[in-house]
Amino acid sequence: MPFAGCAAADLPGFGPGDQPSTEPQLAVVGEFHGAGASSQESAMEAWISGFQEQHPDAAISYDPVGSGDGREAFLAGDTAFGASDVALTDDEMVASGPACDGGNAIDLPVYISPIAVAFNLKGVDQLNLSSALIARIFTGKITQWNDPAIAAANPEAKLPALAITPVHRSDDSGTTENFTDYLHATAPKEWPFPPDGLWPTPDGFEAEGTSGVTDTVRSTPGGITYADASRTSDLGNVAIKVGEEYVPFSAEAAAAVVDVSPRIENRYEHDLAFVIDRKIDKPFAYPMVLVSYLMVCSRYEDKAKGNFVKEFVEYVASAEGQQRAAGAAGSAAISSDLEAWIMDAAGAIYLTRDRPDDQADG
Repeated sequence: MPFAGCAAADLPGFGPGDQPSTEPQLAVVGEFHGAGASSQESAMEAWISGFQEQHPDAAISYDPVGSGDGREAFLAGDTAFGASDVALTDDEMVASGPACDGGNAIDLPVYISPIAVAFNLKGVDQLNLSSALIARIFTGKITQWNDPAIAAANPEAKLPALAITPVHRSDDSGTTENFTDYLHATAPKEWPFPPDGLWPTPDGFEAEGTSGVTDTVRSTPGGITYADASRTSDLGNVAIKVGEEYVPFSAEAAAAVVDVSPRIENRYEHDLAFVIDRKIDKPFAYPMVLVSYLMVCSRYEDKAKGNFVKEFVEYVASAEGQQRAAGAAGSAAISSDLEAWIMDAAGAIYLTRDRPDDQADG
């Protein structure tokens, strides 16, 4: 059966007689390009380096343009793969047919990482904040670091009489969508805005990409932002309130949330998109988490490109690939069950034919 249920949308699948490729493994040769989430940048560099060690005739590039632009480029057929901190919508999946040789796009969760709320306060390495306090800071309702509400949650911290400078992403960002999803789910009165990749308020400063917001905070005493935790180790970080306890971010606590979160229903076969449980109240979990996906096609007209994608997905999801990402980015390794599901998805990619010139491009 090509896809599991389609109540949400009339989604196309394989054509009659199409079957996953059973041909012997082909050499990976050519130039291939991907684009998308800046959160995956460090992990992607590690994956590409490790993959090219095994496939020296493959030249791979990745442009961390942000999740929104990455989805757009992938759906336009401009890249061999995309990366996004937000799964494709049903409408985007319907629109993926032309880029996927009449097949469809597939979301594969290969990168699990906590989102850190990071700040620049001399002498302060960690603060306890609830989602309500975080929301009030980013909406400009709390403007000083020594505000009584922050002080009450941090009685031992030496909080300066310093202005708070919130910094948010200027680009269409999956990290922003995950951050605003967390705030809206856990503090809807203080954060009434629905989840969105574009920042919804005029408050604070803006910068492009993960490096843009973190560099701005590094150079701004009193600055605060949200970013993939792998890029915030030299900044102060927030322990968020989960239930009645404050939980600092960790790869293990982020992975625990994914383990108890359901998959989105009515998706294509092999699509592995999750609905993150933001309201979990267990102290072993850190619900301000992003699950970042590789976006690939179920079919590739260009056999060289399709073969590369199959091999690359298998490497990224492998124990070696996940260890490289964890070492480079501090991400959580995916579970063995998730690895097996992703390997099945990679094995089901259908390769249509070679291009006439036997060349590959991104």
